[in-house]
Amino acid sequence: MLSALAVSLVLPLAGGLTATAIAAPAQAAPVQTAPVRTQIADAGATVSAVDWITDRRVAVWVNSPSMGIPIQVQILLARDWNKTPQATFPSVWMLDGMRATDTENGWTAETDAESWFADKNVNVILPVGGQSSFYSDWAEQNNGVNYKWETFLMKELPPILERDWRSNDTRAVAGLSMGGTAAMTLSARNPGFFKFAGSFSGILSTTTLGMPQAIGYAMQDAGGFDAGAMWGVPSSELWAQHDPYVLAEKLKGMSLYVSSGSGTAGEFDQQSDIPGISTNYAGMGLEILSRLTSQTFATKLNKLGIPASINYRPSGTHSWAYWQFELKQAWPQIATALGVDVDKPACSVGGNIGGTASANGWLGDCLTSEYDVAGGRAQDFRFGRVFTSDSGTFPVAGAVGGAYAGNGGPAGALGMPLSGELGTPDGRGRYNSFRNGMIYWTPQTGAHAVRGAILDEWARQGYEGGPLGYPLRDEVQTPSKPGAVQGFEIGAMYFSPDTGTHAVMGKIMEKYGQTGWENGALGFAKTNEVTVRDGGRFTEFQGGNIYWSPATGAWSILNGQIFDAWKSVG
Repeated sequence: MLSALAVSLVLPLAGGLTATAIAAPAQAAPVQTAPVRTQIADAGATVSAVDWITDRRVAVWVNSPSMGIPIQVQILLARDWNKTPQATFPSVWMLDGMRATDTENGWTAETDAESWFADKNVNVILPVGGQSSFYSDWAEQNNGVNYKWETFLMKELPPILERDWRSNDTRAVAGLSMGGTAAMTLSARNPGFFKFAGSFSGILSTTTLGMPQAIGYAMQDAGGFDAGAMWGVPSSELWAQHDPYVLAEKLKGMSLYVSSGSGTAGEFDQQSDIPGISTNYAGMGLEILSRLTSQTFATKLNKLGIPASINYRPSGTHSWAYWQFELKQAWPQIATALGVDVDKPACSVGGNIGGTASANGWLGDCLTSEYDVAGGRAQDFRFGRVFTSDSGTFPVAGAVGGAYAGNGGPAGALGMPLSGELGTPDGRGRYNSFRNGMIYWTPQTGAHAVRGAILDEWARQGYEGGPLGYPLRDEVQTPSKPGAVQGFEIGAMYFSPDTGTHAVMGKIMEKYGQTGWENGALGFAKTNEVTVRDGGRFTEFQGGNIYWSPATGAWSILNGQIFDAWKSVG
């Protein structure tokens, strides 16, 4: 059905409507002063977890009071994040499309945004999830979710970004398709929050004849959502309150960018047998709707005397390659609105760092000059960092670089690096050595630091080749008693000042967990596993032992008269 609709819509455009649209684009918007806004109050959101994916890309899980679940937000940190640790940065919020997933924002999954933004001095905010949500507060729960995205983005998230992630209140927002619609509606509904709003193939008139039905069809196709649960029946006031066309006047004073293709096949599309028609039939139809509503929206901006940059491409469907192109086209305007440099400043590479960078061309171009860090010097590159000290000069990058940053970098517990990234003997993992520990990575376990007494014992047992395998978690302090624990593939390593460091593994670990871990009657481990008769094993703890055998399974025996009697008979 949608394919036939797409073909019927695209043929008139191929016949000449496109040329008319391109002939009279609106002029670029000068930067104007946005309305003054009051400081955002803390809305009670908390952070449940942080995962450093690289040294400048993090995933933050925010407990949303309004939605009642943790929401993942990924952040691409500003170019000078490491070099100027006291600085705050403007932010660019990048909104996803109708088929947003709960694992990763489409801008990093489908485009080169991560590497492209690396030399931009802004924090890039990437909400994850919100399929078919239009980033709005829904009237009703639907399809097992309670969407309150506007509340989350406008009230709950900003205090966390400002407090924990050095983001200031100078912001831009841009999005594709659904995200382009939301970029305009959120800006209009929250005056002064953003200085720039960009729509790439957005639906910018949601209440005109047939549009609520088209949106409803798209939402059903993308996740089985009911448009009525979002804003009620099409005639309800909620639909008008989320229509960029209706809200256009509230965008005065902002820097605006609107773009769309024509729906005809372009350079990034696969041509069908029909001239001008791509094989992406659904993408053609959606892009035509975007073009028509974008034109209507731009015409209203013009009547209201609101300047905007309008880019009507002569071809192109509703697809990521074009949105990546439009982001790069819009960047000079975004940068000007935020008051940051369009281009990265000049930097040079020399000395010890220069030699290491030349030998590791995968690092890419330099992003900063050299700068001081605890114990030495560092310089940032597009795909990693290089550190130099009296121990040598080494690159640290990727997931290992993320774990290093998450552990405080040179000023943290690990100190300066002692090696570049090396392969493990089994060919499965990678690692870097540091003055006070190591970071190990595999595709299955991620990157985790191992240090101190736990590293010493793990090394004695054979590192990743020993019984525990690779680290699965970072070291954490035990909650109620002095000590530490770190999870590995086959068990955990426990440390306490009174008992030292010992591994607890397999079925014995399962039984240990049933007894309450170190807070239970058994306390901390006093030995590693010991082999006994009949293929059995046991681990001694402060308050008793856990025995396991293939025939009997795992059982705990506490210190006391029963254990003493059993021990006395062998």
